[in-house]
Amino acid sequence: MVFIAILIGCIIGMIAGMNAPIIPYSLSGYLAISIVAALDSVFGGITSVLKGNFDLKIFVSGFFGNAILSILLTYLGEKLNVDIYLAAIVVFVGRMFLNLAIIRRYYIDKWTQKINDAKKETAKKQ
Repeated sequence: MVFIAILIGCIIGMIAGMNAPIIPYSLSGYLAISIVAALDSVFGGITSVLKGNFDLKIFVSGFFGNAILSILLTYLGEKLNVDIYLAAIVVFVGRMFLNLAIIRRYYIDKWTQKINDAKKETAKKQ
């Protein structure tokens, strides 16, 4: 169910992106950090689905909370003339890679288990 929602969201985002106006350079930093924060939340949501402890309230609050916090950090960094948003990018990207590693391990274990079960079934038949 969650994967269907993600797929629908991606399709809507693609259609909206093709019809949206071009983002000005002055706002491109805000958009970039927001996308990274949103992707971090999406990968975290997929990981929690695989672990069996997904909660929609936590996902939605994390999705918007991360995006808003990253935008505020970018704004504060612009006002202070310091690239604070780079710290947020490092943290979000690090968490994305961690979640991607968990997702990868889950599917590799599942695939390996399936192969082992097939080998055992074949051995029983012989």
